[in-house]
Amino acid sequence: MGRAWKLSRCVAGGLLCVAGFARGDEPVRAPLPHTAATKAPVALPPLPLAPAPLLGASAPLPSPIAPSASLPAIPAIPPIGGAAPVAAAQPKAAELPKDTTRQPIDRLLDPANPAKPGGQQDAATQASYAYFPTLGFAGQSGVLPRSGSNNEYETVEDRWRTGFPAWDRYGLNHPRVFDYPYRLGRWYDPYNQNVLKGDYPIIGQHTFLTLTGTSSTLFEGRMIPTATTPFESTARPLETEFFQRPGQFVFSELATFSFDLFHGDAAFKPADWRVKVTPAINANALSVSELGVINPDVRKGTVRDRSWTTLQEWFAEYKIADLSPEYDFVSVRAGSQPFTSDFRGFIFSDVNRGVRLFGNLDGNRTQFNLAYFRQLEKDTNSQLNTFTDRDQDIIIANLYRQDFIFPGYTSSVSYHYNNDAPSTKFDKNGFLVRPDPAGTFQPHRVEAHYLGWAGDGHIDRYNISHAFYWVLGRDSRNPIAGQPTSISAQLAALELSYDRDWARFRVSGLYQSGDGNARNGHATGFDSILDQQNFGGEFSFWRRNRIPLFGVGLTNDQSNLANLRSSRIQGQSNFVNPGLWLINYGVDIDITPRLRSINNANALFFDKTSSLEVFTFQSNIDRFIGVDLSTGFEYRPRLNNNAILLGGLSVLLPGGGFRQLYNDKGGGKVTSLFSGFTEIIFTF
Repeated sequence: MGRAWKLSRCVAGGLLCVAGFARGDEPVRAPLPHTAATKAPVALPPLPLAPAPLLGASAPLPSPIAPSASLPAIPAIPPIGGAAPVAAAQPKAAELPKDTTRQPIDRLLDPANPAKPGGQQDAATQASYAYFPTLGFAGQSGVLPRSGSNNEYETVEDRWRTGFPAWDRYGLNHPRVFDYPYRLGRWYDPYNQNVLKGDYPIIGQHTFLTLTGTSSTLFEGRMIPTATTPFESTARPLETEFFQRPGQFVFSELATFSFDLFHGDAAFKPADWRVKVTPAINANALSVSELGVINPDVRKGTVRDRSWTTLQEWFAEYKIADLSPEYDFVSVRAGSQPFTSDFRGFIFSDVNRGVRLFGNLDGNRTQFNLAYFRQLEKDTNSQLNTFTDRDQDIIIANLYRQDFIFPGYTSSVSYHYNNDAPSTKFDKNGFLVRPDPAGTFQPHRVEAHYLGWAGDGHIDRYNISHAFYWVLGRDSRNPIAGQPTSISAQLAALELSYDRDWARFRVSGLYQSGDGNARNGHATGFDSILDQQNFGGEFSFWRRNRIPLFGVGLTNDQSNLANLRSSRIQGQSNFVNPGLWLINYGVDIDITPRLRSINNANALFFDKTSSLEVFTFQSNIDRFIGVDLSTGFEYRPRLNNNAILLGGLSVLLPGGGFRQLYNDKGGGKVTSLFSGFTEIIFTF
């Protein structure tokens, strides 16, 4: 009997529920549970109160929005067994608890108070959620709201300028000297998010502006073999030594201002279009110890001050097409633009006028470039562009493949073509730079084709960087050979390094083929187009300094090549040269995360000496150039590239071949040559 009574109660309850749903009533709510001992309602946790104002917010948080007062009544449950029904108490609207436990987007909508079209809401029903400040310096939004807001939601059209509540993680009130999260910014602050640094759009949601200002200040003292003029015009008359006081001091201040406007997403997705302009200003000074160095006119003295202002970069870029859903693309860029054709800048590295087609394939594993440059002349002392055409055409094509055979290793193949037309050019200081002031002194055309293979990356734990180039072509009349020459020369370089905690150990070697017979019609000495090499140590004496030799350079600045070329930036490629063997050992030490020590030792040898013997009218010149020792530091006080302090010291210990070229007539040997510099770089 008891079991039948319980079953009948369950069936009756189910029928009542079905009947209630059929009439469209709200679901039946169960009464509050009671304890077994006292039959009193179970105590519920207290409802949350309105949140207190946030620390550091510009205005206190308003009270959260309460649910609507027009909720339907909760029906009572009819008792079983004929007992009188208990009426459920209907709470008043003012007594309803406020919903503060969920985000606004998760709260119940109020169907009785929908949003009006066009975003126009009555003042009494406008949503009043807090507006938190945007991190960094966001500027004003360029996006107008397209829809409205009500008590349940607030539309945010500008997806970039999302505010964050104030948060002081460590309770230190956001000190400037720490890398602190949730920090507000100013327009002049480049360390945090900034609309002027491309972190927020300046127009709409996809157009960004990046402003970059850079100041680079260089102080350098060096000892360079310096030839004297005839005795009556030297700084110290009646001296018989040909190479005299080598001391020089250089000061250079370079300021650039870059304006980069682009349309895209600021990350991952390549820009749809870009316009960039970079004016540059340079002031430089050179002080030497001998006459005839800063200018052929000895009346100009021993000190030279120069300045130059130009438009270094100016180009427009447009994305032609998207090639895959993985952000593969093809774009074109036209104007004066930076371009380095390989990993270490062995053949071409410059900012100059040209057109470049570039992009990537296969999820960015393959990158390609096809570029044509019509070179502009360079200013002699600042090395910045002028607006004068040089009459030199360069074509470059290369293809990069990431994870080639080994994960983390990138391989590339390239082709370079250089067509340097005959011309006569005196630089801003009055020295002849085209043709080279050697041999025949006649204008000539250089046509050269470079075929190259290079790689950079790591194989397991070992870092590797290598390059091999073979150049073929023709020189209509090489100055040193004094006749037309056919070109066939090679360059090979290899660097291996291993990281051990805070130190990187490096060994490397470079081979530049030399000309073994300077009097025939075959030019076998390798030379580049316009190189800027990062190899053998950035503080190396041999790489940093131009070492003059009777109007040309035994080597030129920013290059390791021994090429007997008048100027790296204004002279023509010369393929009748001694060539070079360079053997390097180096170690880089991260003393602290901010301070790095860079140390290198190079042993230098000429590959062939025939061109030197013909050029200097000497015989049996030794191949050993000397030993180049260098050490320096790189200090980044803010752990980024906004402030960099560089300093270095190097010495060239002359070997037999170098002494035979630069010993004075009295039999005195050339002393060790020192160079020291400090460079301070600030970037906004």
